[in-house]
Amino acid sequence: MRQVILDTETTGLEYRLGDRIIEVGCVELVGRKLTRRRFHKYINPEREIDAGAQAVHGLTNEFLADKPVFAEIVDELVEFIQDAELIIHNASFDVGFLNNEFALLKRDSLDNVCAGVIDTLRMAREVRPGKRNSLDALCNEYGVDNSGRQLHGALLDAELLAEVYLALTRGQESLMMDLEAPAAILQFDPNSLERGDLRILRASDAELLEHQRVLEELKKESKGECLWLKEPASINPPWA
Repeated sequence: MRQVILDTETTGLEYRLGDRIIEVGCVELVGRKLTRRRFHKYINPEREIDAGAQAVHGLTNEFLADKPVFAEIVDELVEFIQDAELIIHNASFDVGFLNNEFALLKRDSLDNVCAGVIDTLRMAREVRPGKRNSLDALCNEYGVDNSGRQLHGALLDAELLAEVYLALTRGQESLMMDLEAPAAILQFDPNSLERGDLRILRASDAELLEHQRVLEELKKESKGECLWLKEPASINPPWA
């Protein structure tokens, strides 16, 4: 699976009112591993940047004045994202702006260019209901170093999002089964294990308290549907 993590910066919040893309940043994942392939362009939007947007990304009209317009970079962008699965944080925002740019040039929309789109904001809300799920919040949650992110930047944010996405989805690949591979057969002789070889470790009081705290958090996040709290669990195993 080839995936492309994508981010944009814009002149404002609403393409329907004429706002345009001023920066695109992409990084490539192949088989859940970052390659060295990147795509990054600054773009002349041919219009003024809103003061609120400029405060977020720091890009000015003067800086972008000599940069190419979107029509000059679109072929290179499409070639980079062609047939890939896109990973975007708050995907509806970026997809709306990209489709608007494509429409202005009478190009195919994004769904005819890419294999699909994953919205990491929606994914994070499912994993972390009721919590802040901005890119900065997720970096803090998963230990991704975002100390260099003083302002938003398309390429930097795409690089950070790649690490966040891998952390969010870590372990999912272990759920996949190779149905064609023969099952391993474990040869075990119960008579070879003597009772004295068994070593039983019981949880300490501190560990039991921590376990209870985690269960209470699960109960809160699942709105009372934590199965481990519905039935009293035996602290000691039946063979103890």
